[in-house]
Amino acid sequence: MAERRDRERSVMARWGWLGLALSMALAVPWMLGGKDILGALAEFPLDILGLMLVMVVACWNLNALRLRLLLDGRAGRLGQGQALAIEMAAKFALCATPGGSGGAVTLLALLARRGFSPSRGSAVFLVDQGCDMLFFLAMLGVLIGISLSGNVNWPHQGLLAIAMLSLVGLMLLVGLSLLRLPQLLRQRPSWWLRRLSSRRRRWLARRLLSCRLALIATLCLPPARLATILGLCAAHWLLRYSLLYLAVLGVGAHVDWAWTFLTQMLAMAASQISILPGGAGAAELGVGALLMPLMPAAQAAAAVVVWRLVTYHLYLLAGAPAFAILVGHWLRRASASDGTRGASRITPPAHRRSRPARPPEAGASPDSPRPPR
Repeated sequence: MAERRDRERSVMARWGWLGLALSMALAVPWMLGGKDILGALAEFPLDILGLMLVMVVACWNLNALRLRLLLDGRAGRLGQGQALAIEMAAKFALCATPGGSGGAVTLLALLARRGFSPSRGSAVFLVDQGCDMLFFLAMLGVLIGISLSGNVNWPHQGLLAIAMLSLVGLMLLVGLSLLRLPQLLRQRPSWWLRRLSSRRRRWLARRLLSCRLALIATLCLPPARLATILGLCAAHWLLRYSLLYLAVLGVGAHVDWAWTFLTQMLAMAASQISILPGGAGAAELGVGALLMPLMPAAQAAAAVVVWRLVTYHLYLLAGAPAFAILVGHWLRRASASDGTRGASRITPPAHRRSRPARPPEAGASPDSPRPPR
């Protein structure tokens, strides 16, 4: 009973955080634009909104195809529809948990359900994130070149150099850690690792080494396949980060596409520190603050609302059914297997069958002793 109560409280807390995130996603633009935001939203062209929805669906399918190429048949036969369902479930968990922590966990769990080990799934996730980081690094280089050319007049141009250096430092740290992982594991553990038992440290080391080997195996895919994965990654982010530009056009303003791209990069990076799911509140505030120097506050707030509608709320609405079906089926199978193991532990290892009673011999009384065999 106590465990059930704790589980119910945990579920209620999660739904409470998600409800607070949805409230903040609407409250922050209202604070930025006031009542004038309603008029800007009422005049938003439906054809531009329809185009944005089509682009979002294309982004989902590009990610699903990229997942299929990364798995390369190692998780069984995976069609486009199944890959799309996994992608939508993972994106729902990403948007519904603080810092997007549930996205990777959901992806690994759904891949493990198909017989793909967690270490290999982690390697696929790392390659996927590495492709994203390479793309954003290249785009930051292009944007810095545009900024230094002097043909643009962007506010906060110093943020470009800070973002570039931060991303380069993060990529170098991750790359060097993976490259020198065996040497790092041989060194004396740091203070936070010493808090773990030796058994847990060995388990963590085995997991990291398995992930490194699986990462190397994934990177050994044919060059054409890796190039296709990078191309799909670039197409996805170019479409995804063009949505804010279309939202700005829909409210009647005009801002350079490159600035809207950089605005989303900086705002989404800053939203990772938010404790609310999907970076709610921080993402809206960051994008609105970077747009308002170039357009009226009501138009900026309306653009933020439309942008978050198709990049956050739509992900929750479309991904919730896939998450409920796939993760619910996985949990039912896990509980069924646990119940089978528990029954096998409770049941005695051997059952003695009672021998059927022999009929008494002719002429012998029922109470007479049985003759020896």
